[in-house]
Amino acid sequence: MAKFDLFTPKDMTVGTPWKRIIEFSIPMLIGNVAQQFYNTADSIIIGRYVGDNALAAVGSALPVLNLLLVLFVGVATGAGIMVSQYFGAKDREKLSRSIGVCMTLTAIASLIIMVVGPLVTRPMLVFLNTPDSIIDWCADYLFILLVGNWGFSYFNILSGILRGLGDSFSALVFLLISTALNVVLDIWFVAGLNMGVAGVALATVIAQVISAILCVVKLMKMRDIFDFNLEMMKPLKQYSLQLIKLGLPSGLTQAIFSLAMIVVQSLTNTFGEMVIACSVMVMRVDGFAMMPNFTFGNAMTTFAGQNVGAKRMDRVEKGTREGLMIAVGVSTVITVIILVFGRYLMNIFTDTVELVNLSMRMMRILAVGYIAMAVTQVLSGVMRGAGDTVTPMWISLITTIVLRVPIAYGIAYLTRSPAYPAGRPESIFVSLLVAWVCGAIITTLFYKKGKWKERTLLSNELVSE
Repeated sequence: MAKFDLFTPKDMTVGTPWKRIIEFSIPMLIGNVAQQFYNTADSIIIGRYVGDNALAAVGSALPVLNLLLVLFVGVATGAGIMVSQYFGAKDREKLSRSIGVCMTLTAIASLIIMVVGPLVTRPMLVFLNTPDSIIDWCADYLFILLVGNWGFSYFNILSGILRGLGDSFSALVFLLISTALNVVLDIWFVAGLNMGVAGVALATVIAQVISAILCVVKLMKMRDIFDFNLEMMKPLKQYSLQLIKLGLPSGLTQAIFSLAMIVVQSLTNTFGEMVIACSVMVMRVDGFAMMPNFTFGNAMTTFAGQNVGAKRMDRVEKGTREGLMIAVGVSTVITVIILVFGRYLMNIFTDTVELVNLSMRMMRILAVGYIAMAVTQVLSGVMRGAGDTVTPMWISLITTIVLRVPIAYGIAYLTRSPAYPAGRPESIFVSLLVAWVCGAIITTLFYKKGKWKERTLLSNELVSE
């Protein structure tokens, strides 16, 4: 059995599969929770020190922010797949060039977002029917985050690379440092300097830049595994195209999700500031509840990628069964916790009783859906790790565009009344639950069909230089 060391990359092609998955997942889960706390701290501090409308402003800005930054999610996913497969195959040159191309393409994409993003944010907010009472706050928040997107971009990409190498611990340490810094700066800028929403955004940018710098330093110390120099950073066509081929479907998946969020946010905005603030609170708690699912999904991507690279498909299938059991078990526990203690979680954000009651009612609708999402994330992670990023994209398209959006608007339309002129706000969360359950069923069917097994070793897909 390979030696387990927190500070070194993990070879997931050896050892007991479920143990390797847990060893890799625990630091990443802590990191994901820290990342969610990173975001939630903004909402708590804004809600407590500025007010419910400011909380609504941050929430209304997030779908626009996510849409403009989905490209980096796709690149990070593609990077993790390439790195994990080449690491598993022990191909130093292709591993090195893959990492270098990721660094270069991220720089180009960050520059584009920095220039284009601030120009389109206010028109998008107007299009989404953002209330006049919060639109200026939304615009200020987005402007600062988009101009300073370099930290977010590089941290996500470099974390993906580290995870592909089996090192989930270093990214955790850097994220914890960044999270602590973010909270301190949030309190200083908002409570101390009265900078409001802009202070929260500035604190986030500074903390993200620090975490990205720490990732670069870590990678520069891993030259026994790959070469990290200017030569390897040349954007060679075959590696760039391979990264795009793997990352674009994942990026489109996130873009589809973000577009659906924007369309649903437009519906949410018609319900007024109270429901907008409720949605922010529910989604923050939802973020924590979903973290184990995303964690196990990412863990299975790395596990599958390394074992596919090592040509151990039998091990991939065994690890999938074990990983699925772990993920479903954890999600079941989380569902029970939300149902029992949800009200205490909502009280963290606000003392407004009406808002807490509304948020808890919506949270109960979503709770059981986390078990379904455990299935979706694990099986999608395996397919992505094997190189099939297209199938999860199509499933996301079906569940969000074909199911969630029409259901949300349909229920809202059918429940209009004098008391609810725009329809009942439950429509937002019922539609999400239906999409999650259907996504789990469809993903299971495609996994069992087995087409994803045909898209394996990247080394067979790249032509020689």
